[in-house]
Order: sequence, then C-alpha cells, then structure tokens
Amino acid sequence: MKIFISNMPESWLFPTVLLCIYGFFSNFRPSEPFLTAFLLGPDKNLTETQVVNEIYPLWTYSYLVLLIPVFLATDYLRYKPLLILQAGSLIITYAMLVKAQGVVAMQVLEFFFGIATATDIAYYSYIYSVVEQAQYQKVTGFCRSVTLLGSSIGSLLGQVLVSAGQVPLLYLCVITLLCACIAFLTPWFLPMPAKSLFFHHKDTHAHENGGSLEPTTDPQGDSLECKVPLNSEVDGAHDKDSSGLAEVLRMLWADFRQSYSCSTLLAWSVWWALSTCGYFQVVNYVQALWEKILPSNEFHIYNGYVETISTLLGALAAFAVGYMKVSWEVWGELALCTFSVVIAASVYVMDTIMNIWVCYVSYVIFRATYMLLITIATYQIATNLSMKKYALVFGVNTLIALLLQTLLTVIVVDTSGLGLDILQQFLIYAIYFAVIAVIFLVAGLYKWRRTRSGPPQVALPEETSVIGNGSPAAGQKQDTDCHDDYL
Repeated sequence: MKIFISNMPESWLFPTVLLCIYGFFSNFRPSEPFLTAFLLGPDKNLTETQVVNEIYPLWTYSYLVLLIPVFLATDYLRYKPLLILQAGSLIITYAMLVKAQGVVAMQVLEFFFGIATATDIAYYSYIYSVVEQAQYQKVTGFCRSVTLLGSSIGSLLGQVLVSAGQVPLLYLCVITLLCACIAFLTPWFLPMPAKSLFFHHKDTHAHENGGSLEPTTDPQGDSLECKVPLNSEVDGAHDKDSSGLAEVLRMLWADFRQSYSCSTLLAWSVWWALSTCGYFQVVNYVQALWEKILPSNEFHIYNGYVETISTLLGALAAFAVGYMKVSWEVWGELALCTFSVVIAASVYVMDTIMNIWVCYVSYVIFRATYMLLITIATYQIATNLSMKKYALVFGVNTLIALLLQTLLTVIVVDTSGLGLDILQQFLIYAIYFAVIAVIFLVAGLYKWRRTRSGPPQVALPEETSVIGNGSPAAGQKQDTDCHDDYL
C-alpha cells in the first residue's frame, strides 16, 4: 500500500486520499450489525413482521426508483455534489434512526438510505476520473479495501461497546451519526472536475484509436481479450462542450450497444447483476435470521464480531485482487461457477442448520467470497472500458440487479406478495445462487466446446467499422467486434 501511494502522481494523491477518508467514515457504522435488534427492541418496539415485511423492502424500492435519475444527475452535476448529497442523506438517515418513531418514519428513513446507496455511483465514478487506466486494478482494490476497513472497524467497535461496556444500542446509532457528519465534511474539499462524461465534455483525442474494437494481449502474454475503445468514433461524434438530454440519451444507447457487444464484459456483467441481487437480499435480512435462531433479548449476540471478520476478509481479498496475476479470460467461468456454488452452499447451511455459530461461519464465507468476486468483476469491466462506458455499465448492471431484487422482494418478502417466513426466504436465496452456478457451468462448458472445436475467429480492426449510432457497419456481425470466446 505504501509503495502504491508513493508512486502516485500528486494530481492523483490528494483526491484519492480524500476519497478514502470519505469512504472510511461514511462506512464506519457501529450500529449496523445491531439494526434489526435495535428496531425490535424497546427503543423502537416494532414487530418482526413490520421490520422485515414492511420497512426493509422500502430500501429496495427507493434504490430502484432513484438509480436512473441519480445516474444522470451524477454526470450533469459532475460527481462532487452527489457525494455531498450522499453524506447528507446518511446524516438524515441516522438522525431519524436516533429520534423518529413508528413504521412510517422508518419507511421514510429507508427512502433516505436509498438515496445514500444510489449515489454510490458518484463515489466510484470519481475514483476512475482521477487515475489512468493502467492503475484501475490497484485503485479499485485500494479504495474498496478502505471502505471495507471502515465498515469492519465500525462493527468491531459496536460489538466491543455492547459486549464489554454494556452500551445501549441507541448510543451506537449516535456514534454512527457523528461519523456521517465527519464524512460530510470531506467531499467539499475535493476538486471539481472540469468536465463530465456526457453533459459537460470538451474536445478529446477523438480519433486517435479509430473506431474499431481491437483484440489485445496483456503484458503477461495472456490470450486475447476485448477492449472497448477509449476514444471511439462514437465518442468523437459528440465532442461538444455540452449536450442536451436527448443527445445524452442517444449517446448512452450507442455506448450501451457497443459495450455489451463484448462477450467478456457481458459475462462479468451478468454475474455482477445476478449475484448483487442475491447479496443484497441476504445481507438485508440476515439479522432477522439471526434473531430467529438466537433472539437478542434472551441471549448475548455477536453480530459485530461476525461483520468485522467477514468484512476484514473481504477487504483483504479485495486488496489482493490488485496483485493477482490470473488470466481471468481463461478461468473466469470456472471461478464464477465454483464460487457461486460456495455462496449457495453457505446460504443453504445458514438456513437449515439452526445453530448460531454455524450460521455465523457460513455468513463469513458467503460475504468474503462475494467481495472477492465483485472486486474482480469491477476490475475486469473497468479495464475493458473507457471511464465513460464504465459509468454506464456500472449503472446498468446495478439497475438490473435492483430490478431482480425488487421482483424477489415483492414476491417473497413483501406482505402484498407471499410474505414468507425468514427461513423460507433464505431457502429461496440458496436456490437462486445455485441457479447462478448452473448458468456459468453451462457457459464454461460452451466455451470449452468452442475451444476444442478450433481457435476463435477474431475480426481484424480494418474489417469492422463503427458508424455514428455505435453499431457495426452494414454487413458486419456485431459479435465480431471483440474476442467472442467467453460465452
């Protein structure tokens, strides 16, 4: 880490350090592991049905509704104001958690937390706006590790205060609120970008690389992977000082078609969307499962230690990704299938073995495994795209995950749907991850079969031209725009 920081140019160092400080304190939440226990306890006096089936689903719905407007606002306002909005939303969230009472108030709280979650896109987009593409892998691991470190230390502090100091859970919410206030100060000092990706942009080197998608070989000599051009003709066609909404939407559609024409990127995006949906569901409702197995009003609970261990392992795994030398275009499907099986098995064990310690261990395995893979997926997508297209793909993947999560929530959790018991919910989540594993097993077998049948055919750069709408020229197949041996 020290070597990485010392090698950073000064222009990168200041905003990166500020972003890390912001990420640390915005994720420093001692109350987080005890949220369900706090809502069910004497401070709020809510029932399990109210918390699980009426309050928690509001976060999913608000996140989904806000994602697209926030995505556009992030670019229009150039990142920094959205980081300030995120910090302000966290302050409102935890202020309401301390003071407000009743189901409706908690539902409003979930709406503001949805704002805070939706604006995460500003945090990660800003990260990639201050570093060069060659540093994406290390910066991804570094900044994600800092946020996970803040989360783990916050969870540890919460558990120590509860177990050793017998501190009321209300005081943990107050500490979390204070950390949100500290986080609120840091974005104000970030430099405002002179331009944004879509609404405010100036002349770039539009035609340096031409408009084709060129197969490349990485420095380790790995096999070909697709690269969506950093400065394609699609981008160059719109290099004005600013763009209206209609023009931006047309650019987004062109970039969407071009980005997802790459099968390598598509595979990682599919895993990202599917797994993030399941991850959100498990993390959102796991405390309710723990309460079912071991009620906090009758026994000592150790949720904070579990969150700390799982987050630290995830942080270490995320940081290690920056130094992994693995040919993911070769081993990608196998890794995604294998680790999805591990995740599915962990969720199934949590649901069926009614032992709190087994449940805790399974959750640690589940969370650390997901954090490892999501960091790899983030890097794989970021390195194959310009920052402009990465922001789009990040938003689209998250939108698909939220659409799937909303569907799961309406059917499985919400009282307007089946309103299932928490144990039945987790059985469905285990089956869901098993289906993901099967999908990538089939993808891996298909790739293996194609590899056995002969070498992949890659179109030469001059054989493919890109027209103004971002699609291949007439007569050209779209899947020849990049190396298509991934799915």
